[in-house]
Amino acid sequence: MILTTLIIIGALSAIYYLIGIYNEVYWKKRGIKLYSKNKVLGPLGEFVISKRAMFQIFSDIYKMYPDEPVVAVASLFTPALYVKDVTNVHHVLNVDFNSFSHRGFEVNEGDQLADNVLFMNGNRWKLMRQNMTPLFTSTKLKSMYYILDRSALDFVEYLKQRPELLQKDTFQTLNIFCSAAIGASIFGIENESVFDSPFLQMATKAFAPTFRINTLLTIGAFNQKLFKLLGIKLFKEHEDFFIGAIKQVIRKRQEEKVKKHDFADLCVGLINKGALKDHDTGLEIQPSEEILAAQAFFFFVAGVEPTATAMFGILVELGRNPEQLKRLHEEIDNSFEKHDKMTYDIVNEMEYLDMVYNEALRMHPPIGNLLRKCIKDTVLPVGNVRVEVGTKTFLPIYDIHHDPKIYPDPEVFNPERFSRENIKNINSNAFMPFGEGKRLCIGIRYATLQAKAGLVHLLRNFTVKTHVGQGGIKYQKQNVQVRPTNVDVQFIPRDLRKNM
Repeated sequence: MILTTLIIIGALSAIYYLIGIYNEVYWKKRGIKLYSKNKVLGPLGEFVISKRAMFQIFSDIYKMYPDEPVVAVASLFTPALYVKDVTNVHHVLNVDFNSFSHRGFEVNEGDQLADNVLFMNGNRWKLMRQNMTPLFTSTKLKSMYYILDRSALDFVEYLKQRPELLQKDTFQTLNIFCSAAIGASIFGIENESVFDSPFLQMATKAFAPTFRINTLLTIGAFNQKLFKLLGIKLFKEHEDFFIGAIKQVIRKRQEEKVKKHDFADLCVGLINKGALKDHDTGLEIQPSEEILAAQAFFFFVAGVEPTATAMFGILVELGRNPEQLKRLHEEIDNSFEKHDKMTYDIVNEMEYLDMVYNEALRMHPPIGNLLRKCIKDTVLPVGNVRVEVGTKTFLPIYDIHHDPKIYPDPEVFNPERFSRENIKNINSNAFMPFGEGKRLCIGIRYATLQAKAGLVHLLRNFTVKTHVGQGGIKYQKQNVQVRPTNVDVQFIPRDLRKNM
């Protein structure tokens, strides 16, 4: 028995060693440096055994090879590149999109809620995105702003009635607002209390950084064959609740025959229209309630946590930068003095709010890295890097945003970077808090509007103070998200009489 065990261990060790040699030789032939710390599993191996977020592991690689436009990272036998140079990143996401249109992640058949525009690929993704985009036009956003404004006002009252929420767990508190706002404005969902919604619990749980979800997403990102072999279904446990809820919303809207210009209206229109058709390829997608529920699931999950993350990052920086906080308070107070109520146009005209929003998202992007898969042999311009079909490409967001060569003094919160005078000095390809290119987050304009609507009313009624634990900001172990763990924001009620 002992001998058998030793033989198995020896064989596995030999295989592990040989895979490392194979990867080293593969990239050496192509003139690309391989991340030397782990030549078999690369960042995947480090993520599994460490307590660090994935973006932090890639940050080490970014700094370790400062002059390399790309660095190869091991992923068993799957070729993978960490594309560091901003021009090459722009090439992947925009210029040569047709070679890198694949998200780099494929869900398994039968994972109904994962069959959405985030995970779809190819012509199927293109067709579905085309039919979802009308939900986020300027006209639609303008028509639903009153719902966002009402949600923000209700949220302020909700906080005033629960002073315990002003002192801690601010990220979770912001999740409550985002859940209520997107539930009301996108889905027309209203409960007796919009702040006590089972949808919030579902959204929070769906991407909670548990060992299970971290492991499953990591396997899917780094080894698609193993992901398929294991038959992993990411959101199976949420199907009955969410699909059932969206079916009720759609059927209620069909019975009411009332237009609210939201997702439920879009669903009814698509169902009445019949099959979605791509006339160039002949592809058809039947707009079943299940596939529409999958799109709703993505919009809801993406509209809650990432937007709450953006708002939290803004409040964190304002809470430790009193001068900038004072200036934003003044802009908001002046707007309220001039106008009876907030509107879509008024909020979009707040110049300093926009500067603060962008600078905070530069420092605290909701996601740390992007993933794409090469589907056609191509060449990256900087370094003349040849990329073969099947190669995974990891693209930095956090590290580009914090690169001193791109943003001087990157750890300093300086909204002036994004003033009308200075923004022209910023490389537009180096700012991508919600991604970039044709696969840019479809709801980015809605998320921005939702965050600003909430911030305007919060900061009208409260000032904020940030508390950071010893040793600076630390981060939660996450595959994609950037989530501070030892930071919190305290809400302090303002005396509005002083601002009258």
